[in-house]
Amino acid sequence: MTRRVSVRTLSVCALLATGLLATSCSNPAPPAAESTSPAPKPAPTAPKKAAPKPEVKAPAEDARPAEPRKRDAKPAAEAPAAPVEAPAAPAADAAMLRVEVDVPDAQVFVDRVFIGKAPLTTTDVKPGSHRLNVSAAGYEGIAQSLDVKPGMQSVTVKLREVRLDASLDVVHKHRMGSCKGRLVATPQGLRYVTDDKDDTFTTPLLDLDTFEVDYLAKNLRIKLKGGKRFDFTDPEGNADHLFVFHRDVDKARERLKKGDTPAQP
Repeated sequence: MTRRVSVRTLSVCALLATGLLATSCSNPAPPAAESTSPAPKPAPTAPKKAAPKPEVKAPAEDARPAEPRKRDAKPAAEAPAAPVEAPAAPAADAAMLRVEVDVPDAQVFVDRVFIGKAPLTTTDVKPGSHRLNVSAAGYEGIAQSLDVKPGMQSVTVKLREVRLDASLDVVHKHRMGSCKGRLVATPQGLRYVTDDKDDTFTTPLLDLDTFEVDYLAKNLRIKLKGGKRFDFTDPEGNADHLFVFHRDVDKARERLKKGDTPAQP
């Protein structure tokens, strides 16, 4: 009896021990609690200063390495030269005009178109009839007809020459009566042509003691040097004709006094 109780007691103890062992294996012990205190921060370190860049000096010209010699490129094949065209021959009817003036830089006009300053050579004037005008400061302008022909042609204009070709129908008043005639003036002189032989005269332009016009009285007064006096009027009573004749002749007389050469007739 006592032995059976002991055996049962041992069996119970064995069962209990087996249960406890199984419980300890299925529920392992919890891990140790982590420390909640913050980890100490590392002490700040001073920033490192950047090391200065070493100064780079350019090597002297003599110390620079020589550049590698490039291979000579093959010369490109030269393109054949374009054929030179011969200048076109001037047209058979083309004209070339040369204008010379005895006053430097005189202005030249053809048909009222400015061509240039003399002396000049131009091909802008076509063959045919044209009007040539030449002028310069301080001189009487010259206008003349110009017949341009094919080829080279030269024209010489003399502004220094005194040109005059003036004429006027007049009536000479005598003390008793009058006579009709014509006054003609050229650089060589002044002459009065009339049927009255006693009044006819010819004299150089500078051999006049009096040469004046009275516009209001419609009278042109002329007195020959050491000679006779004449009073001329216009047959139609037009003082303008007397005034224009006197103006043109007086200009020629002033230029002759300065030494300009009279143009040849």
